[in-house]
Amino acid sequence: MNNTTNYNLGLLLLRVGFGGMMLTHGVPKLLKMLSGDFSFGDPIGIGETATLILAVLCEVLFPLLVIIGFKTRLTAIPVIVTMAVAAFVVHAADPLATKEKAILFLVGFIAIALLGAGKYSVDRR
Repeated sequence: MNNTTNYNLGLLLLRVGFGGMMLTHGVPKLLKMLSGDFSFGDPIGIGETATLILAVLCEVLFPLLVIIGFKTRLTAIPVIVTMAVAAFVVHAADPLATKEKAILFLVGFIAIALLGAGKYSVDRR
């Protein structure tokens, strides 16, 4: 394998790893929403229902698009915003151990946004 292949495999691993792990947080929210339960936190003051819908989009739809490599740099942005809100608004007063997961996702998706999808993606760039 040459360096380009390693680089593209690394980008694939980054996308699938972070995107897949984000789904473990988003799918339960999607199931909650589909069951008709729209109760949810409202950290930025737009209402519980709107916040839940945005959370589901940013933790399910956009990570799926990142995983397949479709418009990766753009689709990572809403996930970045969501994780920044989770880390620095929702968990602002919490200890680092509590906000650590949101910060790790934030850093991972920032890296994805900066690096792009790579060759092994729908966009193939």
